[in-house]
Amino acid sequence: MSTPIVIMFAIYIAIMLLIGWFGYRSTQDLSDYILGGRKLGAFVVALAAGASDMSGWLLMGLPGAIYTEGISASWIAIGLIIGAYLNWLFVAPRLRVYTERSGDALTLPDYFSNRFDDRNNILRIVSAVVILVFFTLYCASGVVAGARLFESMFNMPYHTALWVGAVCTIAYVFIGGFLAVSWTDTVQASLMFTALVLTPLFILNDVGGAGEAVSVAQQVNINSVNMLSGVSTLGVLSALAWGLGYFGQPHILVRFMAADSVQTIPNARRIGMTWMILCLAGAVAVGFFGIAYFHANPELASGVEANAERVFIELSILLFNPWVAGVLLAAILAAVMSTLSAQLLVCSSSLTQDIYKTFIKRDASDQQLVWFGRTMVLAVALVAIYLASDPNSRVLSMVSYAWAGFGAAFGPVVLLSLVWSRMTRAGALAGMITGALVVLLWKRLAWIELYEIVPGFLLAGVAIYLVSMMTAAPSRETTELFDAVQRETRSGS
Repeated sequence: MSTPIVIMFAIYIAIMLLIGWFGYRSTQDLSDYILGGRKLGAFVVALAAGASDMSGWLLMGLPGAIYTEGISASWIAIGLIIGAYLNWLFVAPRLRVYTERSGDALTLPDYFSNRFDDRNNILRIVSAVVILVFFTLYCASGVVAGARLFESMFNMPYHTALWVGAVCTIAYVFIGGFLAVSWTDTVQASLMFTALVLTPLFILNDVGGAGEAVSVAQQVNINSVNMLSGVSTLGVLSALAWGLGYFGQPHILVRFMAADSVQTIPNARRIGMTWMILCLAGAVAVGFFGIAYFHANPELASGVEANAERVFIELSILLFNPWVAGVLLAAILAAVMSTLSAQLLVCSSSLTQDIYKTFIKRDASDQQLVWFGRTMVLAVALVAIYLASDPNSRVLSMVSYAWAGFGAAFGPVVLLSLVWSRMTRAGALAGMITGALVVLLWKRLAWIELYEIVPGFLLAGVAIYLVSMMTAAPSRETTELFDAVQRETRSGS
């Protein structure tokens, strides 16, 4: 890496830490640390949700898959767009209202407990355990991705890169909490957007336009423009099913809960979906047009031929001034850091609000809770670093496992709890346990090549319905609150 690129990386990290300090100065109580005091505007909500969702996969994994397989590798992107839109449309406004009206819930387990009047805290315990199990794995995947980035770009030993990447993220999460994470996510999302819009345009300028790029890609691989090339029906279904995961991802759902009002959600949805579609389209374009670029410049293709996931990195270095390349390559770090920081904070919040405050020290002051939350950020990060210490760890498999776990365990519970008044506490518990267990068993047994989120999500939904219908209906107060939330949601939307 040239000196300008190193300098731009250092400036970027310094800016993130500065934002963390501002977040620290603005954090007054536990609500601020966990949920930003529910005062985020549409722009911040939209970009924070997008950045916490898209990890290094957006700038490395997806372009690399397109470069290798052609546009048939974009089915996941299509599934994600559909799932994200439905999440914004059906879940975001209702969850924002419900979490505030039902005991001012600060976390997802908090919401489950209040929504179903769970006085024994069984739902809170089970959902907190699910979060800690799957998110620790998810955090480990983020640490691995960051380590791989520093390792490949700065020639660091893997274990040195592991600590450097993790410390960069841990620092601003520890200092500033949710406000810092949301503000840094906004900057990081803007950086990712800029990188994925500029790079395809510069590639097209170099190869002679879109028509020429498509023609060359077809010469290299006649099936590169065929959406069905090399994929089975189950493969397409599995890819599209990634969209189901959105309904159960705590680090994304908490962004909806932090909006300043339900009236903010429609504008946030428009901004968030525009950002997402353009970023995914840009990532696909980088991989696809990269085929034409490296076919025309085979002497420059050694790096990308050795590892297709380096296609964005190689093109940034080759096409841009080193100072600009430094900014664009910092977008990869932004993608990794934004997702990891959101995951660390959700784990810390659950340990603080759902375990420590509920079961250990109910009379703890806000200052004590905030510092306990900061301590938990460090604890979860250390466990994630330990799990990521194996340099052979596979990022995508870890991400897909955790995504399916959350999508199946929480997705049907969240979705039905917001649209069906007859759902009961027993039904929610049955759905949560069924979804998690099916994902764990399906992943281990692998009966057919179908993404485990599909059977997990469907069977969890069936379990919720059957158990809810077999148990006593919710109380009158619970039903009245549900109806009030529906009315407020309709008026706000």
